[in-house]
Amino acid sequence: MGNSDAAPAHLLEVSPFDRHYGLEILDSSDELVRGRVSVREHLTQPIGVVHGGVYAAIAEGLASLGTNHGVGAEGKLGLGMSNQSSFLRPVGSGTINATARRRHRGRTTWVWDVELTDDEGRLCALSRVTVAVRAVP
Repeated sequence: MGNSDAAPAHLLEVSPFDRHYGLEILDSSDELVRGRVSVREHLTQPIGVVHGGVYAAIAEGLASLGTNHGVGAEGKLGLGMSNQSSFLRPVGSGTINATARRRHRGRTTWVWDVELTDDEGRLCALSRVTVAVRAVP
């Protein structure tokens, strides 16, 4: 586990943007973050499936939060730098479940792999997110 006890509380909360689309955090540390989003109409494309940007936003939200667990106590924060997402299976209802696993913990960048699944546990999207570590402004 990271230094989350000493990190500023606001860095360990869901961001206003992530709250907007409904991200709920189930578990978070500097190694693993799990969350979910309930599918609602405003998250879908005209054909009724979840917009790809929602998957990318979930992935970046989880990766940034996990990075903040590890660097917040040092007066630093994580900011999304790169997000490569592949969409494998559409979701039109239920819940998007996401698990982010830290793959690299560097001084200036962290890398996370994120798996996004439907309610049946089927893989729906994969994301690799690079998070920049910067001083808190």
